[in-house]
Amino acid sequence: MADGLTTAGSTRLSPARARWHARYRVVPWWLRITVVYVLARIVTGTMLAAFASVQAANSFTVQHPGLLSFSSIWDGAWYRVIAASGYPSTLPIDATGHVTENAWAFMPAYPFLVRGLMALTGASFEFVAVSVSLLFGWGAALVFRRLMGRFLDPARATFATVLFCVAPVSAMFQVAYAESMGLFLLLVALLLMVDRRWWSMLPVVLLLGMTRPTGLAFALLIVLFLAAWFVRPSWVRASSPLTVQRFVPPAVVAVVSGIVGLAWPAIAWAVTGVPRAYTDTELAWRSSYIGWRELVPFAPWVQGFGWWFGQPAGAILLAVVVVGFAAFVALPAARRIGLELRLWGVAYLVYLLAVFFPQSSTWRILLPIAPLLGIVALPRSRVYRVAVVVVCIALQWVWMYYCWWIDGYDWTPP
Repeated sequence: MADGLTTAGSTRLSPARARWHARYRVVPWWLRITVVYVLARIVTGTMLAAFASVQAANSFTVQHPGLLSFSSIWDGAWYRVIAASGYPSTLPIDATGHVTENAWAFMPAYPFLVRGLMALTGASFEFVAVSVSLLFGWGAALVFRRLMGRFLDPARATFATVLFCVAPVSAMFQVAYAESMGLFLLLVALLLMVDRRWWSMLPVVLLLGMTRPTGLAFALLIVLFLAAWFVRPSWVRASSPLTVQRFVPPAVVAVVSGIVGLAWPAIAWAVTGVPRAYTDTELAWRSSYIGWRELVPFAPWVQGFGWWFGQPAGAILLAVVVVGFAAFVALPAARRIGLELRLWGVAYLVYLLAVFFPQSSTWRILLPIAPLLGIVALPRSRVYRVAVVVVCIALQWVWMYYCWWIDGYDWTPP
């Protein structure tokens, strides 16, 4: 697949460059993306290794840990616990009677897959967990390129994928976290949605909901999509109105996604006997910021921005962020990536506004809106593209310094 170089454009190149471009165009698209992904992982791995070389001993690792050990800290320690012994049947309680941090905060698909591969190969948790993330990250990059190709010309679709591979939090593709697997499944689901392969989405949505907590957000995406189809079919590239026959398949996907989004809290309740086992576990992670509070939908971001910036500055800044995001996805240029991907960004942000408390892990939690990188990839300027890639790589270092590397008293987990 060509990357947007026309014959007319090629004639303006020098003979040597024209020959190089001709060779480039015959390279399969998947091989190009694989090379980009591998090079990006080498750059990120080099930075991780550099931080590991100056890492002091901590609760996760010894001093100067190896790369695999350093790539398995933070939530990787929880996934190790789950892979080794599963989930607790009794919730840990502190002296005041509140649920403390425990394994129920993490979905089972990734650690159970790692556990199975460990049993099959006899390899260590670190090796298997990081390898699984790397492979799913590779798959995610390939699917991302296919997804972008549904809306953008080849050159822009490829550049969007470059940004995907070097994004500031792309270290998630090579650490012991479930993000890589979850993002792969999400992108597959979105690609199937764009292609209107509704029934094929069902197993993907089921597995996605047991990998990362995105089931309710994906259900909202389908609801918004059906509403748009009902109001104006042209918005969803449909030549005819929404009928009952056309409504049923996506509606079933929405219902299944909503059910799987509620399934994990129900499973935690069934195993522990505590109705709010999952939500109380999640609240434990934010208690060090704002103390113990009930989960009130859409309150966490107001509380969080108030904690970080004070009031009324926090409320004003939150309003600016929400309005700015809405303006970004409503830009005329944003229509180039299709309604489905823009609606996904909206649905996921609404979900986060409802339940997530903004903290240092926010940057990682925002990774599922990666399809919006297609908007960032639209300008053709070579200077712009080089500058964006350089900024992304520089922000990787910033993110590792503040969120991954542990420098004594660390209150900014990834």
